Amino acid sequence: MSTDNEGNENDAVPPAPSVPSVPPVPAAAPEGAPPVGDMPASGPARPADAPTAQGPAAHQGDGPAPSASPYAQPQQPAQPPAPAQPPAGSAGWPPPPPAVPSYADGGSPQPWGAPAHHAEHGAPRKRRAGGLVAAVAVAALVAGGIGGALGYWAADSNASGSSGSTTVAASNSPKDFKRADGTVAGVAAKALPSVVTIDAQSGEGEGGTGTGFVYDKEGHILTNNHVVASAADSGQLTVTFSDGKKYGAEVVGRAEGYDVAVLKLKNAPDGLTPLALGDSDKVAVGDSTIAIGAPFGLSNTVTTGIISAKNRPVASGDGSSSANSYMSALQTDASINPGNSGGPLLDAGGAVIGINSAIQSTSGGGVGQSQAGSIGLGFAIPVNQAKNVAEQLIKTGQPVYPVIGATVTMEEKSGGAVISDDGAGGTPAVTPNGPAAKAGLKAGDVITKFNDTVVESGPTLIGEIWTHKPGDKVTLTYQRGGKTSTVDVVLGERKGDS
Repeated sequence: MSTDNEGNENDAVPPAPSVPSVPPVPAAAPEGAPPVGDMPASGPARPADAPTAQGPAAHQGDGPAPSASPYAQPQQPAQPPAPAQPPAGSAGWPPPPPAVPSYADGGSPQPWGAPAHHAEHGAPRKRRAGGLVAAVAVAALVAGGIGGALGYWAADSNASGSSGSTTVAASNSPKDFKRADGTVAGVAAKALPSVVTIDAQSGEGEGGTGTGFVYDKEGHILTNNHVVASAADSGQLTVTFSDGKKYGAEVVGRAEGYDVAVLKLKNAPDGLTPLALGDSDKVAVGDSTIAIGAPFGLSNTVTTGIISAKNRPVASGDGSSSANSYMSALQTDASINPGNSGGPLLDAGGAVIGINSAIQSTSGGGVGQSQAGSIGLGFAIPVNQAKNVAEQLIKTGQPVYPVIGATVTMEEKSGGAVISDDGAGGTPAVTPNGPAAKAGLKAGDVITKFNDTVVESGPTLIGEIWTHKPGDKVTLTYQRGGKTSTVDVVLGERKGDS
């Protein structure tokens, strides 16, 4: 599944909301999910424990006004003389209508409260319009009745010696209205002070806008790698809180494969409030979600939705290198756009369940095309995985990846993850004495399941492996020569993004 990253990177100063496009999707979503993106049918073989080397892809007027207001009076044909009117203030007020009712031949409606009169005896009656017209007439009468009642109340109040004001105030309106903690407004109010907008400027003056959130009280900020990649080496990073206060920041560590980065505030203020972290393994399809970020540079934007799916295989890139990141993502229909990258995806209680990272879009983001926007297909890195990576980066400054020690092809529709005949640079496809070799796997084997998850391609397998830690025991189902077998594998490790 190929997606667009959400950060607004690589734009000239001042930062604009454009983001680098993302490489095509090399993976097919499991369990019959529709293909996402424009990935070629096949790609180069690559290790299951390292990102694929791929080049980045090129990332009403108003109609005429109605001719008349519904309150305008249409012209009337000549009418027979009306009977003499009683003097003002008499019992006959309001005056009676014309002898021929205006509604019968397209004339003006009667004044409110006028007694009903019919046409002269024997005159043919025109058919009234039914259906929609009748419904509109009823609606008008109801609205008019309300207006008449309010008008009478105002006149009566004035006549009784009131101050003349017709303003109505709620007598029991609280002076300091507060939203309950369980509402979207309550969650947003509590979370916004801990969400930041990140401005990343490269040494060449290019940059963009993304999002992050307070990870701990020491001033660490968790975000996406592709948000800060352009400024990681020689650029400048500025973090802005919801109250407008700005702080410089520096990169503590980045993990290209996971698309996770940790920043540290310079001169971090006291009293930082980290967002609570939830448990992404317990998230269920249909759970409510709240996304906070800076879509197209619009900081502190809150959107809502649900968890649409889990374990979506997603591949994306940072736009500055050929390395891809892989995730077994949470899918949400909350509106996520460029600039939301790195921001929190919250559950209904306000706990972080994911890091918004990528979107699927109908726009390719190429030259002459408008920038991609939300179509209700957003993807977030599960927070359990992001937390593990963040702890590694804070502790050592470099990521640690779990591996099976085998190179798999990147073909999109191969019916599984196929172990290549050869590894990268002429190395063996199955690392000697590695986890896969110890389990008896060989070149040409097709891995079809990772534990209970169906594997449809190499990227799907990598995304699933990276949800675990080195040393974890997993079960692989594979096919060889038409025969299906199952084997347990203890995951090895690889350090760094080499």
